[in-house]
Amino acid sequence: MFDLLKKIKTFAVISGINTIHLIPGMDKTAKRKIIIFDDDEDILSICSYVLEEQGWEVHTFTDCNNVAEKVSAILPDVILMDNWIPDAGGIIATQTLKKSDKLKNIPVVYFSANSDIQLLANHAGAETYLAKPFDLYDLEKVIDNVLMNPN
Repeated sequence: MFDLLKKIKTFAVISGINTIHLIPGMDKTAKRKIIIFDDDEDILSICSYVLEEQGWEVHTFTDCNNVAEKVSAILPDVILMDNWIPDAGGIIATQTLKKSDKLKNIPVVYFSANSDIQLLANHAGAETYLAKPFDLYDLEKVIDNVLMNPN
């Protein structure tokens, strides 16, 4: 376990993630589902590990091709959407989800290193946003907030 945490901290430094906090808080018996769309494998690995430790069932994709089909097959509780995800990009992918009667109520957390992240998230129709690089505690907080206050 120590070696795995050491590797995660190394990935965090390489990926620009500020700090790692494994904070208990979620009931591990209640599996909630999350999808992360990001083309950065390091971010996917780190976020997956941390969220799985919190009891999440994590699904990851490195592109947003067929986004509605991918999301429909899983029906997650929340989605993390990168701005620069291939091929269509996070804005179009999020807008596609928000146009679907079946998927429009799934909260989307838009995340990017772009300095206009708030404007991009609003344009996409996301419920909230998280600027990269981010603290993993902030990631957990944003997810919890969007689940408590989806709109």
